[in-house]
Amino acid sequence: MELKIEAVQLEWTADTNIIIGQSHFIKTVEDLAEIMAGAVPGAKYGLAFNEASGPCLVRTEGNDPALVADAVRCATATAAGHTFYLVLGPGVFPINVLDRIKASQEVCHIFCATANPVQALVARTAQGAGIVGVVDGLSPLGVEGAADKADRKAMLRRFGY
Repeated sequence: MELKIEAVQLEWTADTNIIIGQSHFIKTVEDLAEIMAGAVPGAKYGLAFNEASGPCLVRTEGNDPALVADAVRCATATAAGHTFYLVLGPGVFPINVLDRIKASQEVCHIFCATANPVQALVARTAQGAGIVGVVDGLSPLGVEGAADKADRKAMLRRFGY
């Protein structure tokens, strides 16, 4: 059996966030749409789910065609079965929905929830593809000092934490 692992650069609209995860059932599409509607009413989003059996389609939901297109672009780039790509519109952040998504009966794993550049590490075999991990953002350049700590805490206070 041949195995190939590649880094797939994912791309979506600037100034938005993405949640990438794995689930086990097509019902994920409806459940994540309901979570979005209930958690942040009026929030713009796009969702794509890679079906892994039957017709093996990319299933979609969302209320913003551009964000749905972003999610589909990520889904087709990895072609990894039973993975989902939820692109959150401006002003919506993973912290607003992540606990509800993780509590969904279909969700098995969250790979990342970020606005950073993402590379999905995709394993490919004759059977198909699967995400084995992600590279989320950049590598650290050093360890924070006292001024960096103060800046971090001030930023969190500006966000209301």
